[in-house]
Amino acid sequence: MNWNRRVKTIFAQSYRPVFIVFLLLLLGGCNNRNETSHPGVAEAHVPEFGDTFIESSIGDASTLLPVLASDSASSEINGLIYNGLVRYDKNLQIEGELAESWDVSDDNLTITFHLRKGVTWHDGAPFTSADVKFNYQLYIDPKTPTAYAESFKQVTGVETPDPYTFIVHYDKPYAPALMSWAMSIHPRHLLEGEEITKSPLARKPIGTGPYRFSEWLGGEKIVLDSNPDYFEGQPYIKRVVYRIIPDISTQFLELQTGSLDYMGLSPLQFDRQTDTPAFRRLYNKYRYLNFGYTYLGYNLKRPLFQDKRVRQALSYAINKQELIDGVLLGYGKVATGPYKPDTWVYNDDVPKYGYNPDKARELLAEAGWQDSDGNGVLDKDGKELAFTIVTNQGNDLRSKTGEIIQRRFKEIGVKVQLRIIEWATFLKEFINPGNFDATILGWTGGPEPDQYNIWHSSKTGPRELNFIGFKNGEVDNLLEEGRRVFDP
Repeated sequence: MNWNRRVKTIFAQSYRPVFIVFLLLLLGGCNNRNETSHPGVAEAHVPEFGDTFIESSIGDASTLLPVLASDSASSEINGLIYNGLVRYDKNLQIEGELAESWDVSDDNLTITFHLRKGVTWHDGAPFTSADVKFNYQLYIDPKTPTAYAESFKQVTGVETPDPYTFIVHYDKPYAPALMSWAMSIHPRHLLEGEEITKSPLARKPIGTGPYRFSEWLGGEKIVLDSNPDYFEGQPYIKRVVYRIIPDISTQFLELQTGSLDYMGLSPLQFDRQTDTPAFRRLYNKYRYLNFGYTYLGYNLKRPLFQDKRVRQALSYAINKQELIDGVLLGYGKVATGPYKPDTWVYNDDVPKYGYNPDKARELLAEAGWQDSDGNGVLDKDGKELAFTIVTNQGNDLRSKTGEIIQRRFKEIGVKVQLRIIEWATFLKEFINPGNFDATILGWTGGPEPDQYNIWHSSKTGPRELNFIGFKNGEVDNLLEEGRRVFDP
């Protein structure tokens, strides 16, 4: 859930490829009834300011500068500290945030944003159109190591005729243009002329959002305090604490003792461990089909995975429904791509790779892999068909998925090692530098169907999102064409 929206509902009232496995999850969560109003209570009591909301994360944030952040832990916290010009409302319709309103030209080449007046940064400096212009320049600066530059590279020019008007021009229609300005706005007066990668704001951020940064104890917690000057009103919850707890079982114990107010539940926790009268008296539980999926992605820069037959064989060797039933306890759907099944962009007619180990063996044999020495592992040119799958610590669903996949691959003669790695190390030493064979990870998207940053061949550089190295000219063309189509 977008934290900017979550602040309004809880506090103020309040993507890779050649994927082998797609698991579209039904996410479970729970929150303390004492912290959130429920039917029959909101009408009887006027909300009061105060109290602390505590939740947990399996990994620490990497940076609190949104332009540099591509991990979920950082992004969730940044969503409380910063604002964009626009956002999605609770019905997934675009509404203004730092922009009060906007006008789009008839030819869809110009957007004029009318900014809110009286908005201030957390240090008291005024927010103006100069900040928005600076952010545009920051994102497209080649010296800024960001994964999000592409949307702003579509812009041909910007204007700031006055402190509360920002005009952006495009040379051709760009379908995601409006929502691209949901990206967090950074403070010009603190960053202009500075080297972004060395800014102290990465550890002590200044935003315009509903919460101000208070404290960051690495590997332990991040603390935010409510912003009394927030332009939509001070949040009722006075303080938000993110505790870093790498193990989800430990998180659940903390929840039961009252040390946490909110956590995402595993299917086992949701289905069995919380289905008691005592738990229901204290907590609300929710589940919904979200915009996320879990996948097994191969590093396509490795020669082994450049043979399409190998990738197809591995896909046939995985029983996706087994993962849904055994790991998710039925709380999920087998996905065939990055799009949520009940959305207009979803296509149920795409080719599917059902569980077929015989077909997998046939494809591997066709690719030249045979068990020449009878040890149960296929080999070719004196080299075994073996690789390592890495995933992050603290996510039992991913580790259990990896164990099942490991067993299924063994059945077709593929030797796999599974490594579970602490989150910060996982990102820094494996994912960001591309130092992996295959990985089990997840993407969470939203209503905007544009997948350019994850799938386009131009986005395979350092710290970009296509870190598995997927390249396909036809896909590139379709992604580019899709950005110019306005009507589904």
